Amino acid sequence: MKVSPLPTLPQRLAARGVEVLPGALVCAAVAAVATVIGGFLPILGSAIPAVLIGVLIALVRKPHTRLQPGIGYASKFVLQCAVVLLGAQLSLASIIEVGAESLPVMLSSLTVCLLGAWLIGRAMGVDRDLRVLVGVGTGICGASAIAAISPVIRAKSADIAYAISTVFLFNILAVLLFPALGHALGMTPHAFGLFAGTAVNDTSSVVAAASVFSASALGFAVVVKLVRTLMIIPISIGLAVMDGRRTGQGERFTLGRILRLVPWFLVGFLVVATLTSLGAVPAPAADALTQVSVFLVAMALAGIGMSTDLRAIRAAGLKPLILGGILSLLVASTTLGVMALTGAF
Repeated sequence: MKVSPLPTLPQRLAARGVEVLPGALVCAAVAAVATVIGGFLPILGSAIPAVLIGVLIALVRKPHTRLQPGIGYASKFVLQCAVVLLGAQLSLASIIEVGAESLPVMLSSLTVCLLGAWLIGRAMGVDRDLRVLVGVGTGICGASAIAAISPVIRAKSADIAYAISTVFLFNILAVLLFPALGHALGMTPHAFGLFAGTAVNDTSSVVAAASVFSASALGFAVVVKLVRTLMIIPISIGLAVMDGRRTGQGERFTLGRILRLVPWFLVGFLVVATLTSLGAVPAPAADALTQVSVFLVAMALAGIGMSTDLRAIRAAGLKPLILGGILSLLVASTTLGVMALTGAF
């Protein structure tokens, strides 16, 4: 493996900055407009306007190639930084408490989703790899889960693109519909955080839906979502074992390979939460970090909106879209049902 020399690091960082700056500035501009709109219409917040403006831009005119690196940077890395900063809202004790409370709801919805993907997808004639990818994307954490699982099952690039496009469509619908559903059901911020963190699959959509519902629901939803993200590890190992038995080419899971499945931003979130628990993050600083994270979320969603590829969604065909819709409904209804049975709202 060729290692880049340390003396060239400043130059490489500067070159990377020049590459991503134009697109990132466009995303920041959209986020600023969305923040103003959210100020006039608090029920919308800044998340929904940001993603809708981004989608509108993509529909009217696809962003120039020069802007693509910055748009991708905003939609991924900036969002992950926003999640890290949200750790300033919570202590480690509250994270452990939230994780324990959410496990019954989370495991129930995940089990129903994966079984539904296997049985319903099989009955519909959806390809095995595609139904696995749509199932884990819907049940765990959207594109991140699809990216982690795809090399395990040796998925084709076309199936990966189809699954991401299908899951992305229902992410957007969840951001638009779930906050209104939560208010209609009279959910508390705590209850909606549990609902959004469990029933919405992608991290960006969880953050967006929770921030639209209320600021106090956001931190709780993120913790639930990050605990849910850890399900990538056992599911990846299980699928690797199953695929190895099926093909006779199973790979051995080492500790290093398992650790690489843990997202870096989850570790960062826990570090910030630990510092908050130790009193190293004063209350005014925590409030400021929360405001910054909300703006970064809007910036990331603007990038996600501008990255929308409707042709890829259409290319996925009706069957994967229908399967994704059924699984999304199953996850949402199972989440609400278990919450009602356990008295969570």
